[in-house]
This record gives sequence, C-alpha cells and structure tokens, in this order.
Amino acid sequence: MARLSINEMTTYRWSFEKDLAQYQAAGIPAIGVWRQKLTDFDEQHGLQLLKQSGLGVSNLLWAGGFTGSDGRTYSDSLKDAGDAIRLAHAMHAGCLVVYSGGRNGHTQNHARRLFVSALRSLLPLAAEFEVTLAVEAMHAGCAGECTFLNTVDDCLSLLDAVESPHVKLVFDTYHLGHDPRVLDQVRQVAGRIAVVHLGDSLAPPQRDQNRVRLGEGILPLREIVAAIEDTGYEGYYDVELLGEAIEACGYEELIASSKLFFSELLPVAR
Repeated sequence: MARLSINEMTTYRWSFEKDLAQYQAAGIPAIGVWRQKLTDFDEQHGLQLLKQSGLGVSNLLWAGGFTGSDGRTYSDSLKDAGDAIRLAHAMHAGCLVVYSGGRNGHTQNHARRLFVSALRSLLPLAAEFEVTLAVEAMHAGCAGECTFLNTVDDCLSLLDAVESPHVKLVFDTYHLGHDPRVLDQVRQVAGRIAVVHLGDSLAPPQRDQNRVRLGEGILPLREIVAAIEDTGYEGYYDVELLGEAIEACGYEELIASSKLFFSELLPVAR
C-alpha cells in the first residue's frame, strides 16, 4: 500500500486543502499534485500543509505546451516549465509530468523538434534540482491540444533522441492499455517509467476522457501491473480518474474503492 497515490484530478471538485485532509484520513500514502489546485489555494501555504501532512508526492502535473497549442509562446512555456521544476523540487515530487502540446499546424517532425529542443533546454535545471521530467503520451482519441505523442513508440523515440537519465515517461494505463501489444510494450520501457497512472475504461476514448472506477472497465490492469512489476519498477501507482462516470461517484467512496482494488492488485502482480 506504500506505493499507492491518488491524483488530485480524481477529486476534481475538492480544494487542495481538502485533498490533503481526505487522503490522509483515508490512509493514502501519496498524492499526485495538480499545479492548478495548488496555485488556486496558495502555493507557499500549500507547500507548508503538504509537508505537515506527511504525504509523499508521486508526481506534479504539469508543464509543457511547447508547440504553442495552448496559446503561449515557446519561451513562455519554457519559463513556466522552469518554475514547475523548482516547484517539483520544493515538494520532493517523484517527477514532473510534461506534455509536448498538440501539433498546432506544425509538421510532425517540426513539432517533435520543438519538444526535443525544449527538453534539452530544461535538462540542466532538471539535473541541478534532481527532478525527473516524465513525458506522457495520450490516446489519439483524446490527445487534442495536450500532446502529439500517442504511443509508447513515440515516447521511446523521443527519449532516445534526448538521451538523459532525467527524462523518462509516464505509463498511463488509460491511454496505453487499449493497445493489444501493451504487455510487450511494458517490457520495452523497462527502467524508463517515472510514474504509473492507473485508470480504467469501458471503451477507447473519443475526444473526452471518460474513465471508470478501477476494475470496472475492460483494461487488463492486473496483467499490465504484473508486467510492470516484472521490469523491476518500484515507483508509485497514481490513481487518475476523471470524466462523467467518475463525477457521478462520491469521492470518499471512490478513494475507498481505489484503495481496495490496489490492495488486491499489487500482491497478485508480485
């Protein structure tokens, strides 16, 4: 249970302060921090409360948008990512999740060059503060303006281009678990996973993410986690659930059901 984390996206409507209190009360050992919630609350005060809570930080979400798809300039996105690296260091986060940004009218190759350039620019700061940059791919059905990376192969190609121990990947079961080759792909990324996001689904995403409670979807979570464990992964499993079906659930019950499923999941995987 020590490797279980709940992502603040899962409890979307709660405040940062309430997330800390409720996760702690539920016996959850770690939190996936969403920058927007922390900023809305108060960054410095939030960091103090986080330290007092005793919760570990599995990952900090997010930095990126280097292709300009969110309306920011390349330099603005780089500056923001630098701020996020410093914040990740301050909260001792396991990693900082990074999205490339959508293609935004660029060719695929140019979008990729922009992202590789951004990562290389950020590496000295990431190394100085000992922060791992975790690149995330998203299913093509819902990637939208977040990223042009859709597969494990896309991420591996990028990691090979950057060649740094400070750049790894996020393995999100919701985005990557629909691929019939997923178990083989887990073996391909051995040693290169910064954090695992746990999500389940009734169908591949189409535009919007609509996750369901762990174990209630079609994804082979037990097999995926077993394969990840076989690679020697020792990091956090961060429960990231969002969408219409999730918002219909009570958050306290959602946390409890996730905790129960995880308690049964990891011993089986091992």
